[in-house]
Amino acid sequence: MRILVDTREQAPFTFAGYEAHPEPATLPVGDYSLPGFQDRAAVERKSLNDLIGCLMGKDRERFERELARGRHYDLFAVVVEAPLSAVSQGRYRSEMKAQAALQSIITFQVRYRVPFVWCGNRAGAEYMTYGLLSKFLREIGERYTLAVKTQDRKEKAA
Repeated sequence: MRILVDTREQAPFTFAGYEAHPEPATLPVGDYSLPGFQDRAAVERKSLNDLIGCLMGKDRERFERELARGRHYDLFAVVVEAPLSAVSQGRYRSEMKAQAALQSIITFQVRYRVPFVWCGNRAGAEYMTYGLLSKFLREIGERYTLAVKTQDRKEKAA
């Protein structure tokens, strides 16, 4: 499977050990996508410190714009390279209070209808990114196959 990796991604996944071939691309939304589906499927990767930084100041505005664009995708998720408990325990480098960070994240999930997937660590986030994109591709393939079969049946009946 080919996976597009945004050229601005600072710490891209290699997908070593997966049946995946990362390719650089300029993506309109997110850090990872699929060829031909850049406007329908994306995954945004965040380290914990990056996520917390995106909840404040100018970075918050930029992050909200990204979430707003992604809400219209068939697949859009934020994968976080940390457990949720790391936020609630304030295990990040920021003055932002844990409660304020959690409330912002909850608000974003509701406002933009985007899941934040707490993957525990970087390896978990890479696994989840691969899994989300591969399942999306499989679902699209199954829908296409069904649509073709339905068309064939209708044409034969006519």
